Amino acid sequence: MMKRARQKVVVENEPPQTSQKSKKQKTCLYGSVFGESDLQPSVDWESLPHHVILRIFQFLPLVDRARASSVCRRWNEIFHIPDLWRRFEFELSQPATSYLKSTHPDLIQQIIKRHADHLQYVSFKVDSSTESAEAACNILSQLVNCSIKTLGLISTAKPSFMNVSKAHFASALTVVFVNSKSLSSIKIDDTPLDDPSLKVLVANNSDTLKLLKMSSCPHVSPAGVLCVADQCHGLKELALNYYILSDELLLALSSEKHVDLEHLRIDVVSENPGQVEFHTIKKQSWDALVKHSPKVNIVMYFFLYEEEFDAFFREETPVTHLYFGRAVSKAMLGRIGMNCPRLIELVVCANGLQPLDDELIRIAERCKNLTAMGLGECEVTCRGFIEFVKMCGGRLTQLSIMEEVLIPDNDYSLDRLHLEVSKHLGRMWFPDMMPTW
Repeated sequence: MMKRARQKVVVENEPPQTSQKSKKQKTCLYGSVFGESDLQPSVDWESLPHHVILRIFQFLPLVDRARASSVCRRWNEIFHIPDLWRRFEFELSQPATSYLKSTHPDLIQQIIKRHADHLQYVSFKVDSSTESAEAACNILSQLVNCSIKTLGLISTAKPSFMNVSKAHFASALTVVFVNSKSLSSIKIDDTPLDDPSLKVLVANNSDTLKLLKMSSCPHVSPAGVLCVADQCHGLKELALNYYILSDELLLALSSEKHVDLEHLRIDVVSENPGQVEFHTIKKQSWDALVKHSPKVNIVMYFFLYEEEFDAFFREETPVTHLYFGRAVSKAMLGRIGMNCPRLIELVVCANGLQPLDDELIRIAERCKNLTAMGLGECEVTCRGFIEFVKMCGGRLTQLSIMEEVLIPDNDYSLDRLHLEVSKHLGRMWFPDMMPTW
């Protein structure tokens, strides 16, 4: 922390009373410059409706909100209204290493002292420093009188929470899990969350939990997620890493006692190419999930190297949204066209220098629900691309293609391309341009 004296922000004291004369001078300030007839009298801030001041306070950063509370007694009273503290984001950072505007420690203590029992929608935004993550854990440990419904832990850069000891992190979460009793949404990616913590969560919030997002939590095992799937019957959205996904888990999510899952997000990530072998999920397990929850969106984010895709899409897979953050081979895209009939959205960041005409046409033929497509560092001939768009027609509501992707041929130039594509889409369309700066 920077070695400088802290200035406490006082939110209780009123400003000294001003005379009627000084108030009149302030009101007529602009009138004296522009003339009375050119400008309406300035707003009387003290007479603003209660709900308007409350709304203004909701948009102010905490420090500015605290300063505004010192304007007058009425504003100070509004500053402490419970409605103002139901939704709050703690911003915690080290001044020397972060772009975040950190929440002042003295203000945090005031908030916890006076408003912990009002907090319902809480998030912690921290930078990459361990000190900021530990500060967040310390605040969580103090929320013993809270009734939080939504909890989010956001790291603007790694490692942050992953550098906090697992015992410290689990202890802080336990305080919230035990005392809240009505948690419905939890986003705790890239944290040392573990199975015992999930058991505490389920024991106290199984009837209310609807969303659980916990990608990149290496201490969570399939058994921990199974505990959630078996007991949280109101669960609607679940996000996790592929290494946790299993046939057993999909069958648990498909059991009769479980309500319909609406969103299942799966992150498939490899940091060490060639060092991880990915397991295969059986078609019967996918089929069971879709039969039980026919409208479920299955979203998969891939950050793999080309040689690591062997386990995926060899059989029909009911994925609806696919995002490839690294290069993916022609063969892999061919499998998607053959085995992903429920596909709604496809984004390919890179492929190489081999035209993808046949693969796109196959996807257009087989993926009848496709409405969104994005291509980055790939190659497609203009003729092949137009054929793809023609087959998909107006159902392509989103089409983001970089101009560099499209290869002119004997039939179509880039100038003519956008007219043909626009005709088949039923709206004006142009390829995206590479930004220059």
